[in-house]
This record gives sequence, C-alpha cells and structure tokens, in this order.
Amino acid sequence: MLVRALAASFFLSLAALAGDARAQAPARSIGETLYLPIYSHIWHGDLDRGGEPQKTLLSVSVSIRNTDPAVPIVVASARYYDSSGKPLKEYVASPRTIAPMATYELFIPRSDDTGGSGANFLITWRSQAPASPPVVEGVHANLPASRSVLFTTSARPVPR
Repeated sequence: MLVRALAASFFLSLAALAGDARAQAPARSIGETLYLPIYSHIWHGDLDRGGEPQKTLLSVSVSIRNTDPAVPIVVASARYYDSSGKPLKEYVASPRTIAPMATYELFIPRSDDTGGSGANFLITWRSQAPASPPVVEGVHANLPASRSVLFTTSARPVPR
C-alpha cells in the first residue's frame, strides 16, 4: 500500500513538473537580444608559486538554432566582448537568415584567448512574423588525448 502511495505521489509530481514546463514555454516573438556567457579559458587546479592557478584554453562553437518549423529568423548581430566588457569583434558582418529548423554556427579557435574567462556574446535576432525563440548555446572544448574538457553554456534574453 505504501509503495503504491509513493509511486502515485511520484507520478503526480512528474505530471506537475511537465505541466509547469509547458506553461513556461517561451513566448513567440519577433526578436530579442540574447546574452551568451563564453569561456575562452578556464582557471583550475592549485595556485603556483606566483599565486596563479593553471589556465586551460578552450575552443568555442556557438550554435544558433532556429527552433521554429515554419518561420525563418534573421541574426542581425553577434557581438563578442572580453571579461572587462570591451567589444572584441562583430561575428555577423551583415544580417544572416536562418531557415526554419536550421542552425548557424560561429567559432572561436582555442588559440584565441582574448575574451578571457568572463567573455560573452550579445546576439540579436528578429523575424517578420512571431517565431519560436532560437536555442543559442556555446560548446566549449579542449580535447587532447590525456585530459579532455567539454561543457556548454546557454543564452538568456536581455531585458529590454
């Protein structure tokens, strides 16, 4: 009896969570600006004799995915900033259309550590008709044979 009650409680909790996820689905929009945290390197390990931690450089693939099955979106800008907030580079020279369900990618090579551990992108997109917001992620990697690092970051809307 107790097992059935616990199982019922568990499934009701899952159903409530699923309902919350559907209720919080992002609203359709005609555009917004997104903030994406980027790490061109990470600090780790113990401090050396000079008081510095170890530094591992990372390459970053920025993936901008149009999640709308019918409406194209336009990426108007992808501005890259360093840890101090200094603009480094505009990655979209002219507006770039992303077809429904397509992906546009940007790449920062591992050798480019100018952004630092607090780098970021401001990505601005728009559409002619209300569209599902894109999914924008940074995939950070350093994959040598002896020790690999791989993680993602996700974009968030910047309040207007």
